[in-house]
Amino acid sequence: MRRLVSWTRFAVVVPALASMLGALVLMAHGSFAIVMVVVGAVTEPGDLKENIVDILTAIDGILLGTVLLVIGYGLYELFVDTGLQLPSWLEIRNLDDLKTKLIGVVVAIIGVIFVGDLVDAESGDGILGIGIGAGAVIVGLAVFTWAAKKEAKKAN
Repeated sequence: MRRLVSWTRFAVVVPALASMLGALVLMAHGSFAIVMVVVGAVTEPGDLKENIVDILTAIDGILLGTVLLVIGYGLYELFVDTGLQLPSWLEIRNLDDLKTKLIGVVVAIIGVIFVGDLVDAESGDGILGIGIGAGAVIVGLAVFTWAAKKEAKKAN
């Protein structure tokens, strides 16, 4: 029975690989979109504001791909192969490490989305609400991270 239970950890391989595959698709799509914006800007110069929004949207896709990659690596490293050769900043020793890395990327995505909305905004009224909402989410994530680290220190 113990052996059967220990083998169930390999069920994580499928979502880890799916996450990595999704990451590669998003990164390729975002990179292609940036190249197309650059080619379009060179061949027929248009609206700078539109180009900025298009590039920020592509970067948002790339950042989301990064989130998926971190999730895939993290799941694989936590459940399947702890000896995976990754850069030290990407090593994940427990679920708290994975959550912290994800929160960092989520904050970056929120920032990119906000800047895209800011550039695209017609008036200041709507963007103020978006900024307050984005700031509230970031503060909430920061408090969550601080509380989790404080709790981890208590446990040690």
